[in-house]
Amino acid sequence: MPEAGSQAGGEALHASAYASAHALFGLDPVWVAVSLLLVVYAAIMMEKFNRAVLSILGAGLMILSGVLTQEAAIRGIDFNTIGLLTGMMVIVAISQKTGMFQYVAIRAAKAAGGRPWGILVMLAIVTAVFSAFLDNVTTVLLIAPVTLLITDALGVNPYPFLFSQILASNIGGTATLIGDPPNIMIGSQARLSFYDFLLNLTPIIPVIMLVTLGLIWLLFGRSMRATPEAQKLIMEFNEREAIEDAALLRKCLLVLALVIGGFTAAHALHLEPATIALFGAALLLLLQTWGQDLHAKDKAFEGVMAEVEWTTIFFFVGLFVIVTGVERVGVIAWLAHKTLALTGGDFNATAAAILWISAIASAVIDNIPFVATMIPLIQNMAPSFGGPEAIEPLWWALALGACLGGNGSLIGASANLIVAGFAQRAGHPIGFLQFTRHAFALMLVSIVISHAYLYLRYLS
Repeated sequence: MPEAGSQAGGEALHASAYASAHALFGLDPVWVAVSLLLVVYAAIMMEKFNRAVLSILGAGLMILSGVLTQEAAIRGIDFNTIGLLTGMMVIVAISQKTGMFQYVAIRAAKAAGGRPWGILVMLAIVTAVFSAFLDNVTTVLLIAPVTLLITDALGVNPYPFLFSQILASNIGGTATLIGDPPNIMIGSQARLSFYDFLLNLTPIIPVIMLVTLGLIWLLFGRSMRATPEAQKLIMEFNEREAIEDAALLRKCLLVLALVIGGFTAAHALHLEPATIALFGAALLLLLQTWGQDLHAKDKAFEGVMAEVEWTTIFFFVGLFVIVTGVERVGVIAWLAHKTLALTGGDFNATAAAILWISAIASAVIDNIPFVATMIPLIQNMAPSFGGPEAIEPLWWALALGACLGGNGSLIGASANLIVAGFAQRAGHPIGFLQFTRHAFALMLVSIVISHAYLYLRYLS
């Protein structure tokens, strides 16, 4: 441990000395970098400014202050994460035009025979599955309106349905590399493949989902009732009317199958996920407008690009630069050393600390900047535990904590706020305390299950 501490301290001193030589006005680069990080994070939590603007301003100040050169800042941007996010956003933007999400939701409700509890379970499962393979924010954007339509027809309170879908979106998103932005970041930085996530995280997700649904039944299930007439009305819904473009749907399903297959085989093909996602996006853009004239193709392309969440993309760009600045001055190496000192250098204690701290933190702050800070911290622990391969369980602890922790409060994840917005506009507001009272306890149960899973599979 002293050796690891000397190494971390040496890295911090070296980085600080490097930055000091380039800092403006003789400012301490450590103080500048940490101040910028804290100010940007605090401003993001206030939710009074656009987070992409804040992160880009912070990134610019990292360069202008001399903490980073422009070349070092560009090297700090993880273009694999940016490419993967952009490619999947394009694919989802085109896919949602087909109506396939609404089709599946209505079909699931009818498969439950119009019974309220059965519909809740089916829609939660649909949400979890879509969230594992597509953007969970887009999933709830499309499933929530259909849910409100169904609950209105049933004459039941939509809160339990929307509540279950919020939890399901974050649970399902935990399962795969592409399900949630924190996983995309972890996979790219730690060189973990789509198959690695399937092998290591997916097995525990059905267990967590099943237990969560059981607890939701104890909370709401026994009081859910609908009249026979209302159930009959649900059975009369025509899911085929939801399909707006059958030809485009077939093209989307083909490209999605190719992309997911490409993710699974990416390691054998020596390809990064970003390459596969962007190629799939370009292929779908080509197929979408096949046979149209150039003007129509340009208009379609512009329409799809308008659907891409550029705020999220630029937020990531700025965030990567800010975290690179903090890492460059040695602060993250110092934090890694202190964390190891607190856990006594015990690997199991370190994994548990990462899991629980990530879960609690992600319930109250945006998990994306939190994970961006944690990634280099864990990387700095690698030498103390035997190298990059030896710390793989720490990545799974971070992924489980950050993704599942988003279920702890209404502000824990973007999907939560989007569903709450739909409920507000429909006249069924979801209160912050109401949601937290139910969700925080269920989140803690999922973390207990995750802790047991990590211990039994990796730490015992």
